[in-house]
Amino acid sequence: MRKVLIANRGEIAVRIIGTCAQQGIASVAIYADSDAEALHTALADEAYALEGSTPAETYLDMHKVLQIARISGATDVHPGYGFLAENADFARAVIDAGLTWIGPAPETIEALGDKVKARELALSVGAPLAPGSDGPVASAAEARAFAQENGLPSIIKAAHGGGGRGMRIVRHLDEVEEAFTSATREAQAAFGNGECFIERFLERPRHLEAQVVADFQGNVLVVGTRDCSLQRRNQKLIEEAPAPFLTDDQRAAIERASADIFRAAGYVGVGTAEFMVAQDGTISFLEVNTRIQVEHPVTEEVTGLDLVALQLSVAAGEPLPMTQTPVAHGHAFEFRINAEDPARGFLPAAGRIESISLPSGPGIRWDAGVRPGSVVSGDFDSMLAKLIVSGATREQALRRARFALRQLEISGVATVLPFDRQVLEAPAFTAEGGEFGVYTTWIEDVFLAEGSGEPDVAYRQPLLPVGARTFPGSGVTRFTLEIDGTPHRVGLPDSVFASLGSAGAPAGTAEIEGPGQVLAPMSGSLLRFTVQLGDRVGAGTQVALLEAMKTEVPVLAESAGTVAELLTEPGERVSAGSALIRFD
Repeated sequence: MRKVLIANRGEIAVRIIGTCAQQGIASVAIYADSDAEALHTALADEAYALEGSTPAETYLDMHKVLQIARISGATDVHPGYGFLAENADFARAVIDAGLTWIGPAPETIEALGDKVKARELALSVGAPLAPGSDGPVASAAEARAFAQENGLPSIIKAAHGGGGRGMRIVRHLDEVEEAFTSATREAQAAFGNGECFIERFLERPRHLEAQVVADFQGNVLVVGTRDCSLQRRNQKLIEEAPAPFLTDDQRAAIERASADIFRAAGYVGVGTAEFMVAQDGTISFLEVNTRIQVEHPVTEEVTGLDLVALQLSVAAGEPLPMTQTPVAHGHAFEFRINAEDPARGFLPAAGRIESISLPSGPGIRWDAGVRPGSVVSGDFDSMLAKLIVSGATREQALRRARFALRQLEISGVATVLPFDRQVLEAPAFTAEGGEFGVYTTWIEDVFLAEGSGEPDVAYRQPLLPVGARTFPGSGVTRFTLEIDGTPHRVGLPDSVFASLGSAGAPAGTAEIEGPGQVLAPMSGSLLRFTVQLGDRVGAGTQVALLEAMKTEVPVLAESAGTVAELLTEPGERVSAGSALIRFD
């Protein structure tokens, strides 16, 4: 019998657990301290603690994950997306341990995960490509030389990884140095490799992709296209399938190039080829994602496929169940429900989810990693769930989506729901003006610039409630408990530990002590202070910068004061509510 360890958390872990349950396959969950009471932990057949709080201590620790796989008797490892999903060393370690890796071969991950090598492969099969550097650029000077030769705008991108990390657009030559430094720093932090390359940037492009599946028998099939153009800070927010407003020639070119790239790479499994399409119709290959995508449900809704089930069957050596590209029936949208506050520039939000009112009706699907009572700690990605809405046509799917978003309410944590509701009234997105006007930076260029992004006051929520005495996501308190004369290590979620009424303050909590301190609004890493000792700071002034939920989060002073002490060091991990600065 197969037993699948899911090397992930949140929504995608729940999604994989669900498919395993439907197929009679046992599932094993792993969890960080702050995920001790998470939904994926509760739904899996077995769950094991990683004993840590940061990504590096938990879901990125290959040794811990493989040790749990051995202890649990798992036969397969599914990486989901993010974390170790595109780590060739992890895939190789899984295979070397005698387990089935649910994904492409390590060599394929290495070849396609390096964007420079992926570009070379795409060129070899004649895929459309924008001009780019021959390899990683070693310095800002090299990046500047490319921009001078090939023109602006150009884009500096991480050579490894994805998700918009390590990506900076350069529109003026004097921006090259800062953009190169920022991109390489972010790439190093996100992927452990700061190499970046540079290519010509297509103005106002749409972001399109092709879903590809391939088996050990050599069958390679494109099963559909998607449009993922609606993005904020290079992070996708709303996706749809099939990709609308493409000519037959454009669709054929994307599908043909995708299949050729996957076939040349010897790809086995489920993956995605991504492209940019400029306003003038120019198509340029972007990258290959060697994993399941966040937006895979929209393809499932219009094709009737279960892509996770396909991953499981292909990994077991079974051939694809179809030989022809399935005909898309209807149209589907996916809304990423992120814990981000549109009223505060989409800053990540932390808190405890008090309630969720779910929509109902035909064509509505809810893929979630949270439930009422779940804690959003700030330790990991901000995505809580996904609302998927489908209809017979794009117009019907839009109408259903508007109604579903009116029904959906989440209290306790700020989310992007107000933004989603407003986007569905924008003619550029609904194409009511006769032309699809959304592109990858449309939110920043148009939607927010015109003031359309101001959410209804009723939906505004602070990152932390004013006067809050405890901070969420503090994790697990561990101690030794003697049972029948034998010591056992026991861990209790802090919410349970606090309810036991232990003497003193509950573990992992912090109090707001007044205007004399600046506290971390959520868990994260301190990137830097933006003030120095002796500085006079006004209320609302930015005093530090955190990295939380894969986003740079400014820390603001709640009141005026003079900086008397900096209480931590850049690079250190801080907990929600911990003091960063002391004022006189």
